[in-house]
Amino acid sequence: MNAAPSEMSRRQAVVEKAIPLAAADGFSDRILSEAGRQAGLGPEMLLHLFPRGAESLVEAFSDSADAAMVQDLARQDLAVMKIRKRIHAAVLARIGALRPHKEAARRAAAFLMLPMHAALAALLLYRTVDAMWHAAGDTSTDFNFYTKRAILAALYSATMMRWFNDTSDGESETLAFLDARIENVMQFERFKVEIGERAKKVPGLEAFFSPKRS
Repeated sequence: MNAAPSEMSRRQAVVEKAIPLAAADGFSDRILSEAGRQAGLGPEMLLHLFPRGAESLVEAFSDSADAAMVQDLARQDLAVMKIRKRIHAAVLARIGALRPHKEAARRAAAFLMLPMHAALAALLLYRTVDAMWHAAGDTSTDFNFYTKRAILAALYSATMMRWFNDTSDGESETLAFLDARIENVMQFERFKVEIGERAKKVPGLEAFFSPKRS
C-alpha cells in the first residue's frame, strides 16, 4: 500500500507546476490556483499548504532553491577551501539552483520588491544567507553572526541583480561581478583587522588623566 503524499511533497508538486506559469505571468493567486489544479489539489488543501496565497508560493519556491543549494554544497569539499572560495561556491550554488528557472526567479524577485512584500523578502533573504553560512561551516554566535549575514545578504542580492541581466557567454559578467564584490569584502575585513591592531596601540583615556610620576 502506497503512503499518502506528505505535505512537503504536495507543496513541491505545486511549486513545480507553478514555475512555468509564473515565468510567463508572474506569481499571483491565480497562478497558485492553476498550479494547484494541475497538481490535483482541491481548494481546501491548497489553502492549507499555501495559507498566504501567492506569498506562500514564492516562499516555497525560495525554500526549494535553498534546499537544492544545500544539497549541491554538501557534495563539495568546502572544508579545504578558504572562506572566500566557500562564499563564492555558495552564491554560485544558489544561482545554479535557480538557473533552470531564471525567468520565474526574476518574477519572484520582482514580486518581493513590492513594498507590501518587504517583510517576506527580508525573511527569505535571511534564510538563504544563513543556509550559506551554515554550509560554509560558520559557527559564530557573537556579533559576527549578524555582521556576516548582513554582508553576505548585500553581496548575494547585488550578484543576483547582475545575474538577472547577464546575457554573456558562460555568465562571465556575473562571475566577474561576484569576484569583485568578494574582493571588496575581503579588503574591508583586512581593513577592520588593521584598525583593530592600531587601536590596541592607542593609549586609553586613563593614560592622559592619570597622575604623572615625578
